[in-house]
Amino acid sequence: MTPEETAAGRPVRAAGGVVWRRRGGTVEVAVVHRPRYDDWSLPKGKLDPGEHPLTAAVREVAEEADVRGVPQVRLPSVRYLMRNGVPKLVEFWSMRMAETGGFQPGTEVDDVRWLPPDEAAGLVSYPHDVRVLRDFAALPPVTAVLGVVRHAYAGRRGTWSGPDEARLLDSDGWAQARTLAGLLALIRPVRLLSAAPRRCVQTLQPLADLLDRRIEVDSVFDEPRPGQAAAERDLAAADRLLAVAAADTSAVVCGQGTVIPPVLAQLDRVSGVRAGLGTAAGRDDTAQPRGAAAAGPPPRPARPRSAEEFQTRHGDGWLLAFAGDRLVAVSRLDGTDGLAGGSP
Repeated sequence: MTPEETAAGRPVRAAGGVVWRRRGGTVEVAVVHRPRYDDWSLPKGKLDPGEHPLTAAVREVAEEADVRGVPQVRLPSVRYLMRNGVPKLVEFWSMRMAETGGFQPGTEVDDVRWLPPDEAAGLVSYPHDVRVLRDFAALPPVTAVLGVVRHAYAGRRGTWSGPDEARLLDSDGWAQARTLAGLLALIRPVRLLSAAPRRCVQTLQPLADLLDRRIEVDSVFDEPRPGQAAAERDLAAADRLLAVAAADTSAVVCGQGTVIPPVLAQLDRVSGVRAGLGTAAGRDDTAQPRGAAAAGPPPRPARPRSAEEFQTRHGDGWLLAFAGDRLVAVSRLDGTDGLAGGSP
């Protein structure tokens, strides 16, 4: 962020993670000590120019805690005033620890502790970290994460002379597909599934090349066949997503804009998920020492969401977190965040 943007009142943007591991049957999370401030906090840091918050969160966890984390759920973000009075917005993700390189103390972070969430909440120095830890502790154990994305730009149906199923990505679409590949690779998908239209398969091709995985074409994610009721297709596609998740397998699915919203709304209804849509609006906290403000009660459950609330832009999508065959959290990917013209 430039000095001009900060002076205009726009918050400094940062990202971080509640990275967890299971040790002897107990879930532990990482907190870090910063000698410059002599405080304990969750690992986090500022976004680099043009960097997506999810990429930044994974990078900061690796840099500060020396842990490679796999994102699972977008936690409620927090806003607070830094010591210099400038507002800051931090977007947090829960992350499963995949690997650790063995922490070495440095000038920015000189200690890392792995503690149960309640003990970590008693150690961290700021109330906003306590709130984030509480949000994490309220989640059930996540067993699978699925990325569900809409195909990237492929021009307009009305200007394509051939069969619609053969419509191809344009140059903007290929750029979106490459951006999606870098983001979706962070969840380490084992399976890549696509609706039959060529533009859907092409959207996953950069990810398939990056991971050296094949793309499985599955027509259950297509628009309804002639004579097939849309509700029947929604149920079939939702059942397929549940079956993939129940295998404890992370995967990415690419479909069409008319298909994704009703299918996700169907999953929302049957699973009773009320984890929010992962916006970055955040809470308004202050950078006081912990104890200066109470954590407060957990948020009230939200109402069931309609298909309209799952509308998805081209080249964008959602991360779905499952506990077994039950959807427990939905996080908007915001694939263009950090790019020119992206969402704020």
